[in-house]
Amino acid sequence: MLAFNPVNAHNDIWINVDTQNLTLSVMKGKAVEVIFDNIAIGRFGASNARMMGDNRTPLGSFRIGRIKESSRYHRFFVFDYPNRETADLALAENRITKETWQSIINAIETGRTPPQDTPLGGHLGIHGLGQGDHKVHKQFNWTNGCIALTNAQIDKLSKWLKPGIVIQVR
Repeated sequence: MLAFNPVNAHNDIWINVDTQNLTLSVMKGKAVEVIFDNIAIGRFGASNARMMGDNRTPLGSFRIGRIKESSRYHRFFVFDYPNRETADLALAENRITKETWQSIINAIETGRTPPQDTPLGGHLGIHGLGQGDHKVHKQFNWTNGCIALTNAQIDKLSKWLKPGIVIQVR
């Protein structure tokens, strides 16, 4: 996995997602700017070995690749998933073929969105609830692998989320 070191971030903004305590922190270097509590992750938790359809949130370092200001989930900040580190680990663990790995790497190296239909899945990021049930969000991890906040939280968070921002999911 990409080794992200907050000491090297200096005063740069980055996002720390704690999948155990279900918090999302906006960080400026090593200082906490704001913490969002009661986030939701994949309904079956988080994993380094996430696969399509397993409803788990991938662990690791990602970047915001693009932003959908209007989506089913209010706002959607799309990860660069699968990224090189995810693809390298999956290849080493024989979860993807060399051909699938190469298609992911080719996309990354040419500045395109990595394929979203590989065995590793895709369409992951941070989003709001949209018209979703606030009670379900408050009580359960309910996503297919994304990180979800309430619409009010995602609106507040959006001022920090720009393409290229590092998201550290632990």
